[in-house]
Amino acid sequence: MNDSKKRHLAEQVRRLRARFVQSVGAVLGDVLPRQPLMKWVAEECGNYRQRIYDPLQTLTLFIEQVLGADQSCQDAVARGVSGQVSLGQTPCSLNTAAYCKARSRLALGLIERLGRETGEMLCTQQPRAWRWRGREVKLVDGTTVSMPDTADNQASFPQSRTQKQGLGFPLARLVTIVSLSCGAVLDWASGPCEGKQTGETALLWKLAQRLQRGDIVIADRCYAGYFLIALLVQMGVDVVIRQHQRRHTDFRRGQRLGARDHIVSWPRLQRPSWMDIDTYATMPETLRMREINIGGWTLVTTLMDAKEVSKRDLFELYHARWQIELDLRSIKTSMQMDELRCKSPQMVKKEIAVHLLAYNLVRAVMAQAAYLGHVLPRQLSFKGTLQMLNAFEENLRHCPLGRLVLRHAHLLAGIAQMKLPHRPGRVEPRALKRRPKPFQLLTEPRQILRARLMAKQQQHISACLS
Repeated sequence: MNDSKKRHLAEQVRRLRARFVQSVGAVLGDVLPRQPLMKWVAEECGNYRQRIYDPLQTLTLFIEQVLGADQSCQDAVARGVSGQVSLGQTPCSLNTAAYCKARSRLALGLIERLGRETGEMLCTQQPRAWRWRGREVKLVDGTTVSMPDTADNQASFPQSRTQKQGLGFPLARLVTIVSLSCGAVLDWASGPCEGKQTGETALLWKLAQRLQRGDIVIADRCYAGYFLIALLVQMGVDVVIRQHQRRHTDFRRGQRLGARDHIVSWPRLQRPSWMDIDTYATMPETLRMREINIGGWTLVTTLMDAKEVSKRDLFELYHARWQIELDLRSIKTSMQMDELRCKSPQMVKKEIAVHLLAYNLVRAVMAQAAYLGHVLPRQLSFKGTLQMLNAFEENLRHCPLGRLVLRHAHLLAGIAQMKLPHRPGRVEPRALKRRPKPFQLLTEPRQILRARLMAKQQQHISACLS
């Protein structure tokens, strides 16, 4: 990389860092460190050509695109032209073709690496007081996202088998690991919803190596299988999981710790067809598990000491699992990832990765605001933070270097005021009051209905002319 390209890349890194309050002296350290970021671009993108839409400029516009309300490629190109004009450069064409081609050239490895590195750095740099008793609690859950109905997307992410051909949309499954304390997405895995080894537990097996000794994993009963828990126990990871509905819990057996609180041994199950013999041989023959019943829930955990961790503590800890549901809702609703826009499987993976990278960058800003405001990150509104960042985007873009720190301070002070109301035990019905418009639903592929309407129109015209 020649000197001109290095200077150009360094300026792009500076503007990206300024956008997400990563200036010199940022509290909690950097999640977008300058030198490593330049190194990652060089490693993942190789010796690229220097042009208008080079890798980091394309990625920056992609991030702005998923954070914006419009989320169209035309809006991203317009932002790029606005940035060129503000820097005194000659504006490029508003045609989106060059930007779309640049997105297709953008290395998926760079986006995924940045997404995971930013999440890991934020998790590492957060204060110890934010953690649960000094331990890192990681939430696990899965969701699905839909995408445009193209032949390539259907081949990689087939639609549900219950839908007719031409009437459904391709579906992708996504499993994420999220930090309870700071809200960062630490890792994720995606795949189709149809076929063998495409379930949430299968995807979590791929992510298990990202967990570290001493972590606590909280998940719903979908992840309460023997072999998955055994794998986590072997890694030195504790679990708090809701008991699977097919497993019977008898509190008259085992070592009694209190009312509806005991320790039992789970025998190893028969080898499932998807597990090889060598892996099965490494699994323990029994698992020592603590089972409790509180608040209508039966929970299983490897936190055995009832004096150190009471039933009430476990109940409150598992109750915090709902945070990942809210995080996924923020990503899918506030950031509009529920319905992806890309028309090829490779671009779908990039779009998911950019959404999660952008989410982690917003979480990093929230963490700084929480630290300065003496509150917890979970007490701040993600939607409010996103609105503040978008409102300050133009302000920061044209800000002189000497005033950047002051404007960052105003931004963080505003975000620190975006506190969520305290609503413990809030319950809302999962129902809509506003009725949808009475549009007819497709029962046949659109092209067939279109041909039928055109035939009727031609018949009507012929009848009028005869």
